[in-house]
Amino acid sequence: MTDAVIERLNLRGEGVAEGLPPIPRVLPGEEVSVSPERLQILTPSEHRVSPPCRHYKACGACAMQHASDSFVADWKTSVIAQGLSAQGLTTRIRPILTSPPASRRRATLHGRRTKKGAMVGFMARASDVLVEVPDCQVLHPAILAATPALEAFTRLTATRTAGVDLAVTVSEAGLDLCITGGRAADRGLLAELAQLAGQHGLARLTYGDEPIATREPPAQRFGPARVVPPPGAFLQATAHGEATLLAAVQEAIGPEQSLVADLFAGCGTFSLPLARDVEVEAYEGDAALTAALDAGWRSTGGTLRRTTAHTRDLFRQPLLPDELARYGAVVIDPPRAGAEAQHRALATSSVPRIAAVSCNPVTFARDARILTEGGYRLDWVQPVDQFRWSSHVELAAQFTQA
Repeated sequence: MTDAVIERLNLRGEGVAEGLPPIPRVLPGEEVSVSPERLQILTPSEHRVSPPCRHYKACGACAMQHASDSFVADWKTSVIAQGLSAQGLTTRIRPILTSPPASRRRATLHGRRTKKGAMVGFMARASDVLVEVPDCQVLHPAILAATPALEAFTRLTATRTAGVDLAVTVSEAGLDLCITGGRAADRGLLAELAQLAGQHGLARLTYGDEPIATREPPAQRFGPARVVPPPGAFLQATAHGEATLLAAVQEAIGPEQSLVADLFAGCGTFSLPLARDVEVEAYEGDAALTAALDAGWRSTGGTLRRTTAHTRDLFRQPLLPDELARYGAVVIDPPRAGAEAQHRALATSSVPRIAAVSCNPVTFARDARILTEGGYRLDWVQPVDQFRWSSHVELAAQFTQA
């Protein structure tokens, strides 16, 4: 055993101590004794609490349940501040808004066959050990209630040597399930899958890339629009997180806009609610997503202002300053890698206001520096924690022409 004092946490929420590899589930200031097999807390932090989930010790899905809510909030806020500081930026960072427990409406669980049947859950940390989580404090109750169904699908599709991934999403019509990694699909298996989907009342079942059964389209509500995302499509992790980010975006673009561009629009998470008040042009690289967005807009029967969905790879073909000149505001919500090329085009544009959304404070800070060097002012950042008890943090921010 080696004794050490935890100096700080890294971006994954692991403890950093001199001369040691990162140590999970510790807090700054704690004196610990560690070995490859064991961790002993010699002097606990005042912020250490009893984990609210009985699975926390074994399960690897959560990283921060040993820390108080106030500590996690402060730490996640500091991650954003440190990212900005590394790029020479400061701004007002608002109090973080955190989603409640048991609200995670989409997740990918793992399934394995066993001698007695099947088991479904999350992996242990840095391990291939599967941990069942019947009392998970993160997942939406509808997902937990579907455990018997997920086990049945695992028995049918997994092999003794290969498990399956079960991407499940809560929708208005029930659960939307996409299974990947299972055995080869023949006619008999597809028939059994369809029958099982009906028995368990799934809204939709997809196996690999193959649509198997749709009892009722698994719609999501984006404002007044009813959108049916393609299987496995991105969706904000919680309804609370989505609403919080939307409110920040609406504030950032400002009132009385006539035309707004939504970049990396997905299925219309922001485009369609914004279209209550403004005309929106949405840009997204995946044609299936833009088709879903367009169908969602048309489903409203003219109650929304015009929303036009464009399929365009914004990494290879960003909107250029002359194209951006038409818009009173831009919303941009890129993947974790950020969107450096698009931000460089924005930085030399005349767009008055930019609402930025990010799931990666490091790439956000890099792209924010590009905008500020181009003459924009970073007015505020709103942290959002919809991945409760994880190390992930999201944010929305407002940029205006300085």
